[in-house]
Amino acid sequence: MKLEKIVDSMRDDIIKATQELVQVRSIEGNPEPGAPFGNEIRRCLDKSLDICRELGFKTEIFDGFAGHAEYGEGDEIVGILVHLDIVPEGSGWSHDPYGGDIADGKIYGRGTIDDKGPAAAAIYALKAVVDSGVKFNRRVRIIIGCDEESGRWGCMKHYFKHAEAPMCGFSPDADFPIINSEMGILIFNLEKEFEPNEDSRCGGLRIKRIQGGNKVNMVPDYCECELEMKKDFTDRVIKTVEYMKNEQNMKLEMEIRDDKCIIKSYGISAHGATPGKGVNAISQLISCICKLPLCVSEQTEYVNFLNSSIGMEIDGKSFGVAMSDEVSGNLVFNLGTIDMSDKKGSVGINIRYPVTKTGKEVYDIIRRKSSEAGIKVIEGNGQDPLYVPADNFMIKILQKVYENVTGQKADLISIGGGTYARAIKNAVAFGPLFPGKEETAHQKDEYIEVDDLMKCTKMFAEAIYELVK
Repeated sequence: MKLEKIVDSMRDDIIKATQELVQVRSIEGNPEPGAPFGNEIRRCLDKSLDICRELGFKTEIFDGFAGHAEYGEGDEIVGILVHLDIVPEGSGWSHDPYGGDIADGKIYGRGTIDDKGPAAAAIYALKAVVDSGVKFNRRVRIIIGCDEESGRWGCMKHYFKHAEAPMCGFSPDADFPIINSEMGILIFNLEKEFEPNEDSRCGGLRIKRIQGGNKVNMVPDYCECELEMKKDFTDRVIKTVEYMKNEQNMKLEMEIRDDKCIIKSYGISAHGATPGKGVNAISQLISCICKLPLCVSEQTEYVNFLNSSIGMEIDGKSFGVAMSDEVSGNLVFNLGTIDMSDKKGSVGINIRYPVTKTGKEVYDIIRRKSSEAGIKVIEGNGQDPLYVPADNFMIKILQKVYENVTGQKADLISIGGGTYARAIKNAVAFGPLFPGKEETAHQKDEYIEVDDLMKCTKMFAEAIYELVK
């Protein structure tokens, strides 16, 4: 009860801190000295550490890769791992994505739920425990990363080369109650270089370019294709687009400019770990153009492969990688980006695979099917699965906290997302999204409810108290 009252007294400060962090457009930029992920991310990191210093915490920054704020004494460290980098805002917002506007009890903006609001909650949760007067028998570190969304985690790799690793902790970057299972993650490109094709006998539509998607771990909400018409296929294109709109419920637009046709596809953005909550603009567009009379070419073969092997699926079935287990469920497949010209095609794929499987198992299938089509698999970032047994001491403590604060049972759940919990031992994801609440991370009009932000702060304060007393 004492901690709850202390947190309530900080309400305005918690909201203000969240807004100040959201107002920095901390998207990955060009590396600069002291700012390896770009100046805006560094500015957001500095702002977070300024807040921590004002609250009396010891702070340290690690060459701009990451930072931490610490309080307490003892040989052991409890870590709370958050991140300040964000994915691009995308389109279609009804609020300024960097305004931190408050409406209907919600703070709107990119990063409010993922992960700036939770970062502010963790900072003030630690302050609440300090103000409660409890004796700290362990140190608490809020570890602030700057390269989570890329999947590379260069921030954590650099940080743990120069700093002690916590003996336990949690990352408030997913869902409540407690996530003890995180699926493995693969990020890769499917690429093919095209031979020049100047066959004047081609009587169909020639693909000049296709571009779409912002990040591989986002469901793309926009994609655009330019087609060159050697003959007038206007009526055919119009009928095909209208059919896809009316019969397949796709949001498409088209423009005819002399001998060029532009087709635009509009989807709904969502997190790459939950593509079923979005609509994939790239997959829509490819499905549409594959119904047109395209020239026989390597470009056409490439998009036909994407359509037949991926299409609108999110389980990898047609690619041959559909798999599941009892712990974490079905594999998740997201086609996140496409950049295709008349010289080369490249699509970015993000896969979340079950915890009892291995990345090698998935890659073996991907390579075999791709090679048959003359397509190269270019491996990118990846993360092994996380699984923390139910009898782990951290889970027992967090179950107690969650049930005391909410009065609800603290079930263990599995997600396709990847959190910093993978970076240390004895760690799980803990919040900030409460059961039954709308998931808006990586979507337009991302928000966090003010009441939930306060409840998170109280939850984190109780967890810190239990871990340090």
